[in-house]
Amino acid sequence: MALPVKFPMLLAQGAEGIAVGLSSKVLPHNFNELCDAAMSYLKGEQFALFPDFPTGGAIDVARYNDGQRGGIVRVRAKIEKLDNKTLVIREVPFTKTAASLQESITKAIEKGKIKARRVIDMTAREVEIQVQLAPGISSDKTIDALYAFTDCEITISPNCCVIEDNKPAFLTVSDVLRHNVDRTMGLLRQELLIRKGELEEQLFFASLERIFIEERMYKERKFEQAPDQEAVLTFLDEKFAPFKEKLIRDIRPEDYLRLLEIKMQRILKYNKEKADQLMAKIKAEIKDIKHSLAHMTEVTIAWYSHLKETYGKDHPRLTEIRNFDTIEAATVVEANEKLYINRQDGFIGTGLKKDEFVCNCSDIDDVIIFYRDGKYKIIKVADKIFVGKNILWLQVFKKNDSRTIYNVVYRDGKTGPYFIKRFNVTSMTRDREYDLTQGKPGSRVVYFTANPNGEAEIIKVTLDPDPKKKRQNIFIEKDFSEIAIKGRTAKGNLLSKRSVHRVTLKSHGRSTLGGRKVWFDPDVNRINYEEHGRLLGEFNDGDSILVVLNNGDFYISDFDVNNHYEKDIKIIEKWRQDKVWTAVLFDADNEGYPYIKRFNMEATRRPQNYISDNPNSKLVLLTDTVYPRIRMTFAGADAMRPPVEIDAESFIAVKGFKAKGKRLTTWAVDEIVEIEPTRWPEPEEEDAPENDENDEHEDLDPDAGKSQQQVIDKMTGQLSLFPDDDYDKPKA
Repeated sequence: MALPVKFPMLLAQGAEGIAVGLSSKVLPHNFNELCDAAMSYLKGEQFALFPDFPTGGAIDVARYNDGQRGGIVRVRAKIEKLDNKTLVIREVPFTKTAASLQESITKAIEKGKIKARRVIDMTAREVEIQVQLAPGISSDKTIDALYAFTDCEITISPNCCVIEDNKPAFLTVSDVLRHNVDRTMGLLRQELLIRKGELEEQLFFASLERIFIEERMYKERKFEQAPDQEAVLTFLDEKFAPFKEKLIRDIRPEDYLRLLEIKMQRILKYNKEKADQLMAKIKAEIKDIKHSLAHMTEVTIAWYSHLKETYGKDHPRLTEIRNFDTIEAATVVEANEKLYINRQDGFIGTGLKKDEFVCNCSDIDDVIIFYRDGKYKIIKVADKIFVGKNILWLQVFKKNDSRTIYNVVYRDGKTGPYFIKRFNVTSMTRDREYDLTQGKPGSRVVYFTANPNGEAEIIKVTLDPDPKKKRQNIFIEKDFSEIAIKGRTAKGNLLSKRSVHRVTLKSHGRSTLGGRKVWFDPDVNRINYEEHGRLLGEFNDGDSILVVLNNGDFYISDFDVNNHYEKDIKIIEKWRQDKVWTAVLFDADNEGYPYIKRFNMEATRRPQNYISDNPNSKLVLLTDTVYPRIRMTFAGADAMRPPVEIDAESFIAVKGFKAKGKRLTTWAVDEIVEIEPTRWPEPEEEDAPENDENDEHEDLDPDAGKSQQQVIDKMTGQLSLFPDDDYDKPKA
């Protein structure tokens, strides 16, 4: 037996359980969104429902699959930077507690996955877990590592298994909502029908009572002198016979008995006018109910709308819906181990501490190994593992790395020709052996370099002399930049058919891959190379990204995809040292007057503020237009003054970003906006042609001979601080 519930509590609260061979996991959803979805369904519109957890955090619903079996959601804790050395977690993933989350972080630190000094659980009424980082550790990389190696990110697999028609059924959350809305409409209809029946009974008895009193049946002799109750009922039945057709239902004996219970005091105080008003009110309400029963869809929509208006403000969405970037564990794990090699015995590992050091690594890394016979493979890092002798090169393998280019010269077979090739290795099967040569017995690599950014060097090839020839050129120079980068199975280009004595490096080269295009994805506030979001430009070594925040802070960063950026970004773009910015602000240090300044964003890794040191100063606009123009309109007592248009490039020179700038006016300002410029930068500036026409009329202009600065000061009410002749000269 189940009580009727009009609101979808299963979806609002979620449910989890398991039975013999069946399990169910329905995630909780937001109250307001359930109301909106219900109304959309009733209107015949599309809708979508996504989980909302009481613990907050963030959720990626790209594979939610409408809550059906087979879908997954990724849930993350909310991690903030308290400062450069401290991270704080304020919201935990659903199904996790502050204690379990702290324990998972502690285990990751003990295993060396994350470098942190300690974890402090300061949870009281609200969750607060502080992670204090070790010196020299990037907070951005640590955030990614927390998501990769701890319960700061978890995966939940929903499974909406419910009982339908006394049988288990696998539905979507949308199906559950539709069933519930249909049931809600049915319950609302039943409520209206019950209310309608109550009103009709009330109207029926009011009609009986009116007839009984107005016809004064209680005064007749047969009524007063009736020997028993049965005689009274017979009398009343006869008296009501003419009125039965006007009543809404037949009269039953119990109705007569109810009339007999009316007290004489009530009969004496009976008011016909009030009785008519009551009956009219009942009839009107019955009419409204009949209208509602004929329009149940609108009634149900109004019911959900009323719920949302009444209780919706108390149920805001707590879990932020975001698209998570996939974090490769190998790219964020701390290099907590050192890799060594024993070339003589053919062993590599992290435990060979007395042998040759190769590089730093982590215990989850793979290592790529190249041999002199052209074979290569990847293996997992271990404490000590036999890999064989004649190792040419080994390094930590980076999956999907298309910028690391291998430059190779190899001999095809024992006495065959020599080939030169360039290739990259983006993916491999672990422990499977590959060959960069054509696989002929006796093949051998005679020159090999691994170039992390596609560098192409010039080599000098010395050939073995031919004893049959007296004059011969035994030296060949070859530039790897002339060799196309192809797949790892490519044969390569023929270098020489003659025997090669040795190959040496003549000069180092530059990258042949060009710049790297970088995109910014505002959904995740991260940069990427996969064409997600807005293109920032093509970046070469030494280029930087400029980040300007809404509070006036700005800084530059490199274009590492592991960087995290703030949510309140105003501008993010490729940094240009010579780019001039124009800012208009109300300066709190100078009575709130409007000031204008032009400056360059300097190269600083530490955030600097271009607005003012006073937090009460207010930015009006910031623009990178080369020749910006602004319009000021005035308010208050100065509202009658005409608007003023100012050419910022002529009004003020470019100075440092910390400069106060120049005051625009002392009058009361209503609005300052940027307007379309009247000139634009040209590739080449041409001298303006001389024009001596109308020289005789130049004295007609009252401002002729004055600088633009003097004219603007006159228009905006500024006071000249020095004589006209010295206006453009610097102050002493």
